[in-house]
Amino acid sequence: MAEIALRFLIGGAVVCGFATLGDLFRPKSFAGLFGAAPSVALATLALTIVIKGQYYAGLEARSMIAGAVAFFIYASCVSWVMMRYKRSALLVTTLCIPLWLVASWGVWLVWIRR
Repeated sequence: MAEIALRFLIGGAVVCGFATLGDLFRPKSFAGLFGAAPSVALATLALTIVIKGQYYAGLEARSMIAGAVAFFIYASCVSWVMMRYKRSALLVTTLCIPLWLVASWGVWLVWIRR
């Protein structure tokens, strides 16, 4: 329970820091990018290093990178399909979820599993 509370505190502090950076830079659409994912990832990695050690944190960091690569593939495909075929966002994002699963599994097989 203490680990979860500490994660919330660290994550909240880092979110505030990144939100401040997002307000300072242009365009303002960066505020959401700076606010969410980096803060959660940094808080998780910091706690993982303290609790489980550097080796385990390295594995977690590689897993985060693999997830980001798979998400980039998914988001690129969704963006391309929506611009090319003018379909609804809900339909395209839902139908492309298997692509994210295959991409993440493929990255895991090639990079993480070795």
